[in-house]
Amino acid sequence: MSISERLNSLQPQALAVLRIMTGLLYLEHGTMKLLAFPAAQMPGPLPPLLLVAGILELVGGALFAIGFLTRPVAFILCGQMAVAYFMAHFPKAFFPAMNGGDAAVLYCFIFLFFIFSGAGAWAVDKKK
Repeated sequence: MSISERLNSLQPQALAVLRIMTGLLYLEHGTMKLLAFPAAQMPGPLPPLLLVAGILELVGGALFAIGFLTRPVAFILCGQMAVAYFMAHFPKAFFPAMNGGDAAVLYCFIFLFFIFSGAGAWAVDKKK
C-alpha cells in the first residue's frame, strides 16, 4: 500500500480530529463569554448579541465536537462567523490580518467544509 493510499484510508479519522479540536476551541469562546472561563472575554454583563453568540459557541461547539447534528450545526456556526466577521472585523480594515478577523474567517470556512463533508469518524451522527 502506498503512502497516499494509507493516508487516504485515515481520512475519516483526520476529519474527526479536525472536527473535535475545532468544536473544543469554539466551545472555549462560549465559556469565556458565559462562564468567564478560562478568563472573562469582557467585564460586566454581556450585550444581548454577545449573549446569543456565547450560547451558540458553547452549545454549538459541544455538539460539533461530539459530532451530533454536525451538518446543521456547522451551517448555523458558519453563518454566525460570517456575521461576526462583517459586523466586528470588516469595518476596521479590509484584510483579516489587519482587522483581527483571521479566526472568524477560518472558523467560517472550516464550518462550511463540514456542511459538505459530514462529521468523519467517531461521531454521534455515525451511531445507529
